[in-house]
Amino acid sequence: MKYLAYEQSSLADLGALHTAREISQQARLWRELTNGLIQSKLEWKSWMLDVLSTPSLRIILCGAGTSAFAGRALEPWLRASFGLSVEAVSTTDIVSKPLAFLDPARPTLMVSFARSGNSPESVAAVKLADQLLPYCRHLVLTCNPEGELARYSVANPHAYCVLMPEGSNDQSFAMTSSFSCMFVAAAMMLSPGILLSRAKEQIESVAAFCEAQLEGWAVQAKALAGQGFKRVIYLGSAEMAGLAEESALKMLELTAGRIATRFDSTLGVRHGPKFMIDAQSCVVIFMAPAKSETRRYDDDLQTELITNGIAQQVLALGAKSSANLPLLEVDIAGLDDIYYALPYLLFAQLFAFESALALGLAPDNPCPTGEVNRVVQGVKIYPHAV
Repeated sequence: MKYLAYEQSSLADLGALHTAREISQQARLWRELTNGLIQSKLEWKSWMLDVLSTPSLRIILCGAGTSAFAGRALEPWLRASFGLSVEAVSTTDIVSKPLAFLDPARPTLMVSFARSGNSPESVAAVKLADQLLPYCRHLVLTCNPEGELARYSVANPHAYCVLMPEGSNDQSFAMTSSFSCMFVAAAMMLSPGILLSRAKEQIESVAAFCEAQLEGWAVQAKALAGQGFKRVIYLGSAEMAGLAEESALKMLELTAGRIATRFDSTLGVRHGPKFMIDAQSCVVIFMAPAKSETRRYDDDLQTELITNGIAQQVLALGAKSSANLPLLEVDIAGLDDIYYALPYLLFAQLFAFESALALGLAPDNPCPTGEVNRVVQGVKIYPHAV
């Protein structure tokens, strides 16, 4: 069996087998996850509707690192589409100054994204919420049934845990399958007004598209990585801003910091961060859907960057719009805006993977000396004084 056009034996020699397999398997896992949520809908939907009907409910989407960026990508969509009072707050922020981010006067649903469920800040944030909030419910989305957050959920009557499909608990350093599965689960569970049959159609459409593009995009990502960029800048607006942040981190992680990265919004980049773009830079723009009002700003920025000619490469992903600019085309009929994040994410993962290999690094463990770890280490949690 091959992954991303590489033989398994070659990937093992390169220290890349786990990462290649975990990128490749995502479409299958999205289908498994969706089917599982539909089969268990009577249980979780009742729980979710009860919590979401709580007056003045505040929803906090939290995690650390990549897990936090899932919430940042979902927050604008959930607020705009369903009128939810939702905020994405990193567990690292909550732990360092709890009452700056937790409001005892507001009933709260804390949604925890956690691959292992063992990160010190993820566990501490949940405990702080229970300590400080008179009304708090927990939705735990995790990939590890043996993790501390999963075990906590079993013992807490105010918590509900959803396990991602088997295989999503990435064995590689970087989060790939885990991120996308938790993202899909949250999109489905926090939008109960959407028919699950429609959600299944959406996932099937995007999964089929990603499967069809995987091999060709892997070749394109390898060619792009071969250009030897020193900097990669990811840009996107609204939902795609959170995705840009995750994509920048993925490149930084898999290349062990040897490629400098930056993320920003398509409007925000002009306010200083544009200095990051130079003749050794690749700029990747995640375009809003063609009919979105946001897309006009994305098109304008792409035109400006091409005209300026200061970047070595400007690459935009999205559906064609009236601006008729060059694109790596992503056009899926009838797809809700939020699910465009999945093919964009896939390409960013492939680009980071091939960039690591081009630098002679092992994507499964780009930091073998241990200064940076798969599960964060070295964090001391201090008690909060009430």
